Amino acid sequence: MSTISIIGSGGMAAAIAGRTVKAGHTVEVVSRDPAKAQALADQFAAGSSIGMYGAAPAGDIVILAVPYASAASVVADYGDALVGKVIIDITNPVAPDLSGLVTPHGSSGAQEIARSAPAGAHVVKAFNTLFGHVLARDGRLDAFIAADDPQAKARVSAFIASLGLRPFDVGGLYMAQTLEALGLLMIGLARNGAGTWDIAMNVDIG
Repeated sequence: MSTISIIGSGGMAAAIAGRTVKAGHTVEVVSRDPAKAQALADQFAAGSSIGMYGAAPAGDIVILAVPYASAASVVADYGDALVGKVIIDITNPVAPDLSGLVTPHGSSGAQEIARSAPAGAHVVKAFNTLFGHVLARDGRLDAFIAADDPQAKARVSAFIASLGLRPFDVGGLYMAQTLEALGLLMIGLARNGAGTWDIAMNVDIG
């Protein structure tokens, strides 16, 4: 199959890595903390490797699985090492008190990250509406994608489908604003009306 690079070592990184290895891909785990990267890679034995933070990622698809507050600085640290890469932004730029989004008016986390990325790198918004523990299960979930570059979008769509998920294209990268609002809505729903974090947003096509 292919190598997928994941920058980050938290719950979402683990959930995506687990699905990725199970699908037959190789995962390169990268973290500012090498010990955390090693611990995550050890969970997947031969299906994973460790990358050096800031060096050119082994995968053509790079998943940015870090908090939004540090996402732009991570992209800046990599700089031209990301040229030609497809960057999947999974962040939800929500305020600490969950009162709203922290992005500038009219923009999104994905668009801000894209401004930090080098020319020739393509940012795709995906996975932000899925909770890590739900994603880690084997269920067939819907994953929404927003991006400007058609080829990058097609590659991410094929990757998502290989994980046993159902990809849905919602439009250009400007639609990341809507997906990030949906991410906040999912958090509010889990904390209030649903009363559980064991939920996912799915499309019912009649």
